[in-house]
Amino acid sequence: MGASGAPVVDQADAAKVQAENKPLFDMRPPLPQRYTVFFEVGTTTLTAASQQIMTEALAAALARSGGDIVVTGHTDTKGAGEQNDQLSRRRAQEVVQLFVERQFPANRIEAVGRGERDLAVPTADEVDEPRNRRVTIEVR
Repeated sequence: MGASGAPVVDQADAAKVQAENKPLFDMRPPLPQRYTVFFEVGTTTLTAASQQIMTEALAAALARSGGDIVVTGHTDTKGAGEQNDQLSRRRAQEVVQLFVERQFPANRIEAVGRGERDLAVPTADEVDEPRNRRVTIEVR
């Protein structure tokens, strides 16, 4: 307790803590890596530029011992909400299938669809926005 009766909180020096516990900090898993691939309008067809990103994401996932992947599908605001939910799930599944075809274990991939929720670029309803037609890939 301090002189005023208030508790005293110790302040740790982050650099000192890391130096004193280097073996523990060296064992930390790497931070997740994030990738985004994009799709043609109303389809589960990746854009040409996204093919290279898929290759990079797969290499990162395979480089991690026991790594896993979380795939989240998204859509723009064109079409009905339920249709967009289904399309976002199909896009996520398409990406999962591409990873499985390239020998990444299916049981280490989680896929979800968010439809037109969580837009990368906020738009009004019924707006065709290519940057919202995407799948995010988190390699952990």
